[in-house]
Amino acid sequence: MTSSPSRSLASDHVDQAPDQAPDQAPDQAPDPAANRPADWWRSAVVYQIYPRSFCDSNGDGIGDIPGITSRLDYLIDLGVDVLWLSPVYRSPMDDNGYDISDYQDVDPLFGTLEDLDALIAGCHERGLRLVMDLVVNHTSDEHPWFVESRDPSSPKRDWYWWRPARPGHEPGTPGAEPNNWGAAFSGPAWHFDETSGEYYLHLFSPKQPDLNWENPEVRQAVYAMMRWWVDRGVDGFRMDVINFISKDVTLPDGPQGPGQPHGSAFPGSANGPRLDEFLAEMNREVGLSDQHLLTVGEMPGSTIEVARRVTDPARDELNMVFTFEHVDLDVAPGGLKWDLADLPLPVLKRNLESWQVGLADVGWNSLYWNNHDQPRAVSRFGDDSDEHRVHSAKTLATVLHLHRGTPYVYQGEELGMTNAGFDEIGHYRDIESVNYHAAALVLGIDPETVLRSLAVKSRDNARTPMQWDDTAYGGFTTGEPWLPVNPNHKTINAVAAQADPRSVFAHYQSLIELRHTHPVVVDGRFELLLPDHEQLWVITRTLGRDRLLVLANCSSYAVAAPSDELPPLDGAEVLLATHPGSTGLDLAPWESRIYALKN
Repeated sequence: MTSSPSRSLASDHVDQAPDQAPDQAPDQAPDPAANRPADWWRSAVVYQIYPRSFCDSNGDGIGDIPGITSRLDYLIDLGVDVLWLSPVYRSPMDDNGYDISDYQDVDPLFGTLEDLDALIAGCHERGLRLVMDLVVNHTSDEHPWFVESRDPSSPKRDWYWWRPARPGHEPGTPGAEPNNWGAAFSGPAWHFDETSGEYYLHLFSPKQPDLNWENPEVRQAVYAMMRWWVDRGVDGFRMDVINFISKDVTLPDGPQGPGQPHGSAFPGSANGPRLDEFLAEMNREVGLSDQHLLTVGEMPGSTIEVARRVTDPARDELNMVFTFEHVDLDVAPGGLKWDLADLPLPVLKRNLESWQVGLADVGWNSLYWNNHDQPRAVSRFGDDSDEHRVHSAKTLATVLHLHRGTPYVYQGEELGMTNAGFDEIGHYRDIESVNYHAAALVLGIDPETVLRSLAVKSRDNARTPMQWDDTAYGGFTTGEPWLPVNPNHKTINAVAAQADPRSVFAHYQSLIELRHTHPVVVDGRFELLLPDHEQLWVITRTLGRDRLLVLANCSSYAVAAPSDELPPLDGAEVLLATHPGSTGLDLAPWESRIYALKN
């Protein structure tokens, strides 16, 4: 199931742009849209790279762009179509690059703009497309726009959300913030700036002030920057918390639960009244639809109805969104992300089904288990024990990739990489995790409970270095890695996986090839069977006379599938299985099969 590194964008059966010289400057390159057919992203598989943790080329312990370029043939071997690159822009790195101080330059930590041009060219030479992370709800407080806005007389003052203290309160004192919103990384969502005597809004870190999209100058500056990157050759954008760009301009207080120091920023901070207007304007001004660029919006707190609107092709807004509902199901009712709860399989199945049904006739789904903000899938939704890790990683992949939508693979997921296993706070680097730990201890929460929550949910679980081989630091770097490498890299690594035809990697190769060769995987109608079964995840996909059945035991215990509640398997062909040679309806723990049913 290995793809050839010589694959080219011409494989889309679209003529190459003429007379392209390899040494042409990016602003002179032929229009890359010529190699992007309409809706190409529906049949694609996207691979997310977190640059800091993927591959370090210079031994400083931090992944970089040349390191990514050196591993492109690994992505070709896997078979994916798109590389989604998390932020590499110039940044103070308060939030690992999601606090941008210059949108049109590369941070020296990761390399140079020329290195990025070489990565884009390397992708295109191999038939890969490259999608950039777009972070435009907020900037860094070191961005020149914000630095200038701190002067109350500046023309850019209204580029951010500056507000005076709450009436009757002394500026800078507790409770004087313009409203009660809390920030995602703890504390109030407002920071008092003594220089100008007012507060600015930051839904995340105080070093990430929110842009004011109500100002048309802000929007035009963002669109100009996006056009610059499109001209440089990028094939689309993953848009960070893009539904936050339209807020309730009255900035109402949010609901505040007992014992919570701050109110929720929802719903006032997200899915505001001008969201569709802003997205449609962006699409039009940048030419997102006209140039067939991939667009996916990260939209926490969005509903199916919002997703239907923004992904409706007739509206020319976005191609798809990242929903958060399924990754919030293991949070205790009324609690925070760190308040853990059990997640019964029927609850998870029905949630994903609701998005499948909700977007079946309009729009499109994105499919993911994990990313740079979520813990490792096999540790969270599977069983990462030595006995079941491989099969549960394969089965989770099978189930997800056979839903309708565009699958996203997060680096290392294809190896079955697990959570970090950190047992002390000193190992963590993530600002959210460190802040939570400090705040929880102040509130008197048991330290062991805090560390247990972090071990399950911290974003650093996804950010440990990529495990390339069994050498020191997993082949990620020759220096001291910025975040500890998971000790299990001795057995879980790319070299071992690529050499093993029964590995998680090999299973992902097969799943991706099925997607590329069976239109029913892309466009088939989705149906969930046995929705209330506690162990089995059973779905069908139907396109014309083609019909697939996915039969998956999503538990660490054997189970017998009820034959009277399944389509007849007489004459069915097994296209892919976790346990080759296994037959019948008795399924081993984490066993799954994909059947092509007989017409």
